[in-house]
Formats: sequence, structure tokens, C-alpha cells
Amino acid sequence: MERSVVFSGFGGQGLLFTGQVLARAAIKDGLEVFWIPSYGPEMRGGTASCTVIVADHPIGSPVVDQFDAAVAMNLPSLRKYGPSVAPGGLLIVNASLVTSQTSARADIDELRLPCTDLAAKGGDDKLVSVVALGALVARLGWVTPDSVQAALREISARKRPEIIEADLGVFAAGMEAGRIGVAA
Repeated sequence: MERSVVFSGFGGQGLLFTGQVLARAAIKDGLEVFWIPSYGPEMRGGTASCTVIVADHPIGSPVVDQFDAAVAMNLPSLRKYGPSVAPGGLLIVNASLVTSQTSARADIDELRLPCTDLAAKGGDDKLVSVVALGALVARLGWVTPDSVQAALREISARKRPEIIEADLGVFAAGMEAGRIGVAA
């Protein structure tokens, strides 16, 4: 098994953090991991993305032509990465910011989630990418929810221990949305 996902959107949406959480969760589950961040010169508001590759064997290359999943937190990300999702893959779109456009692809699972609303419901409306992570984990099962929760605790405890409970609540809201789907 080798799977890849790209998290993409504006800087400040927690995309690199979310990729790190997924990578650490995969390690906890005994998987091999590549985490590859990419961001523009702006700290917040510029474009940002990260690719995470997980596998049950050594990963031969960090180059990904088609992703098994993509998370598009804004319209430019949908336009850039929507076409790069492999047939049968998953595309998660932040319907809080992308209100009118879809990927128009019938060969993928497109899950449109109101990430901002779900993050607020979970405990912190700034944790929109954690919603998408929860949906991804619920939908695809590449890593266990327990490993993600442990990774959230570890990573948040170092820099922002005051948001651990919100992280866990938002992740749970995303998991629920990923299981049942949510009307955007």
C-alpha cells in the first residue's frame, strides 16, 4: 500500500500542521512517510501546500503525478489539484470558501464540507484543515483515529497546549462529516 495526499490552500489555514499530524500518525501506525511542505514567501495569505505519502514499504520517490486524495481549502487549490486526483480518489473541498465551483469529475469522490462551520462546531473556527483531516481519516482509513489524536496531542502540546481540546473536538467533527457527508 502506498497512498498520497496534498493539503492545499492559503497560508495560515494550518495545512503544514495538518500534514505533520498525518505524517506523525502514520509513523505511530508503523508506516513509512514522506512529508513535503511547499509555501510561498508570505507567512499568511500566500499559497501553501504539503504532500504526505504513506506506505507499508520503503517509499521509492517523493514525486507524485496523481494523488490518491487532495484537500482544497480555496478555489485556486481546487483548480490546481482537482485535476491531479487519480480516478477513484478523494477530493475534499472547503465549501466555506469554494461555494460555486466543483471539480466536475464523475470518476472521483468529491466531498464538499463547510470546514469553517464544522471547525466552529468542534471548538475553534481557525482549525479548518483539521476538519479536512478528520474527514480524510474517516473516509479512507489510511491511519487510525487513535494515532491522529495522539499526534495532535504531541504536536499541539509543544507549541499551543491551550488548543489541544479544540484540536480533538474539531478532528471528531471532521471524522463525523467524513463518515456521513455533510450538505455544504
